[in-house]
Amino acid sequence: FVIVSAQGNRRSSFFHPVRTSFCRHDKGEHATQGKAQRRFCVWASHANTRKRRSENVEGELYVDSTCIDCDTCRWMAPATFQRKDGQSAVFKQPESESARASALKAMLSCPTQSIHTTEKARDIKEIQKLLPSLVDDNVYHCGYHSRSSFGAASYFIRSDQGNILVDSPRWSAPLVKQLEDMGGVNWMFLTHKDDVADHAKYHEHFGCERILDELELNSRIPSAEICLRGPDDHRLSDDVTFIQTPGHTRGHRVMLYKNKFLFSGDHVAWSHTRHHLVAFPDACWYSFAEQAKSMRKLLDYSFSHILPGHGAPYRAPDAATMREQVARCADWMLHWQDEPMPSHGVENWY
Repeated sequence: FVIVSAQGNRRSSFFHPVRTSFCRHDKGEHATQGKAQRRFCVWASHANTRKRRSENVEGELYVDSTCIDCDTCRWMAPATFQRKDGQSAVFKQPESESARASALKAMLSCPTQSIHTTEKARDIKEIQKLLPSLVDDNVYHCGYHSRSSFGAASYFIRSDQGNILVDSPRWSAPLVKQLEDMGGVNWMFLTHKDDVADHAKYHEHFGCERILDELELNSRIPSAEICLRGPDDHRLSDDVTFIQTPGHTRGHRVMLYKNKFLFSGDHVAWSHTRHHLVAFPDACWYSFAEQAKSMRKLLDYSFSHILPGHGAPYRAPDAATMREQVARCADWMLHWQDEPMPSHGVENWY
């Protein structure tokens, strides 16, 4: 494959206030809103406290007090996990095999290993084989989220033209074995510099080429095999397009696959509390105004699935419905500050 711009030019290279110890964004990039600067930091003040939260119901599964409220378990196993007092908790023990499998996949995917069973799950090796988990067609959710990317999701595309890993999961031997069995990884597309996690280990192991906008190069990923340059779209194939969406970071890009799947990184996700697509103003390290423009830019593309790094995925019944949702989100981004704060005084974008 050769990366080609939309004009046909060849390219040779391409939430929650916290008890905090360090922030995710790099020095020099900042949230554009005043109150945004107070939130969405990774906290570690009680990282060594592994106490079962009292908000859990009695039973085998539980969440401990090191939960960082990343939402992973809640969208992976919504029948088991809910948000209670700023962290996740088990509100209902799984009663069916499918519910239990979903809950245990969420346990494996928790970036801080904050989910436990009272006794070691005897079928855990079988559960490990369920990740990556099929989303639709030939697209999979990897699971095994990484703390270093605040629990961002990673995805895998299995294709005869070459397999693609979208953003980096946590390095995990069971996942690596599954990816090997599925044909390995040819390319790793990184939406932006926040969610690179264990990219170096996957690159070294699989020999995959990393694809990243050159504006996103930093100390965590100082180089990439394919650097995308300029604001134009770039294509890996007829089915794969990389679209620059500045806002969350300056060089953030999303990936459109088969005019059906949009891998949105930290640009847009579904909110279960607001019941519509949202961006995250409290986690915007470049410009929320630019991000709003980038959101409207997506109206020029056709897709029906949004697969984000943070927040819940969204599957629309058709591309027209998705377009309506994207337009609504773009409008919402212009006046989100006018919304009243929740009664508990804490924003919850999820």
